[in-house]
Amino acid sequence: MSGGGTGGHIYPAVSIANELKEKYPNAKFLFVGAKDRMEMEKVPQAGYEIEGLWISGLQRKLTLKNLAFPFKLLSSLWNAFKIIKKFKPTVVIGTGGFASGPTLYAASIKGVKTLIQEQNSYPGITNKLLSKKANKICVAYEGLERFFPSDKIIKTGNPVRQDLLKVDNLRDEAISFFGLNSAKKTLVIIGGSLGARAVNNLIEKHIKWLVENEIQVIWQTGKLYYEEFKKYDDLEGVKTYAFLNRMDLTYAAADILISRAGASSISELCIVGKPVIFIPSPNVAEDHQTKNALSVVNKNAALLLRESELEMFKTMFSELINDEILSEKLSKNIKKLALPNATKDIVKEIEKLIIS
Repeated sequence: MSGGGTGGHIYPAVSIANELKEKYPNAKFLFVGAKDRMEMEKVPQAGYEIEGLWISGLQRKLTLKNLAFPFKLLSSLWNAFKIIKKFKPTVVIGTGGFASGPTLYAASIKGVKTLIQEQNSYPGITNKLLSKKANKICVAYEGLERFFPSDKIIKTGNPVRQDLLKVDNLRDEAISFFGLNSAKKTLVIIGGSLGARAVNNLIEKHIKWLVENEIQVIWQTGKLYYEEFKKYDDLEGVKTYAFLNRMDLTYAAADILISRAGASSISELCIVGKPVIFIPSPNVAEDHQTKNALSVVNKNAALLLRESELEMFKTMFSELINDEILSEKLSKNIKKLALPNATKDIVKEIEKLIIS
């Protein structure tokens, strides 16, 4: 397995490994990640062995870091070939991130079957290059024939936490868990594990207005910003967290969500089926998040608020919280996009590769 750099690449890889391990308890797993990235910590926590490559991406602007890229690439390819030769995998699965490029390339050159799991509606350059040699490409969105060979594409969706399938039955438990008032509406803000400066600043600007309008707030600030914003816990009905561990109860408590538009987050929100305002990060490669969000917004299944338009927040939020018909339409439409069996379907494709 190779995937990392962000949770959006790591957790799908771990979910796939967990599903395979459950079906094949004697199977051996090895993850390959990028040294000094979060997978080197998160994968061992999930119970799997990991090897690190000295690899990073090209910076989009001119920088001295780019001078090291050719050396990092050569080093990573050399070590990826050594890992493939030593571990002798039956199949190699890439979920995106810097390390998946050298790993899947080395595997395909060695004649090992490879599968790409592409989470986004607009793939990055690594997966576009790898797709030429990959045996199968599991995707979560339609229209990726523009980037990948159509005969290799299987629409499976993105792996998600299975406990999210039951959030509709957890409302009372969630209200109790967070210490909320069941008579009030709840807004949940998810800006990613590290946090999102623009989203946090937006909520800070409007937090007193939200409280005055009887809105409760579960606010994941991210660990980078928690110390700065935790003071708002003093306001009635406001709960700030660096990180939310019980996402099932978080989603169950929500009446409306504000979220970044990472691929994994969108897949989860489709299953949860609550009204969402997406605020995509404009700082990711190829503007992935805006493209991901638009694939949902264009189906009348969510609202989009760009970082350049944050002054429209109060108007958009007021309309959504006060318009039951709009809320129900968004909930109904986003739930239609859910693919809850993604992990199992991806594993079926891996099994076909193993026996072919």
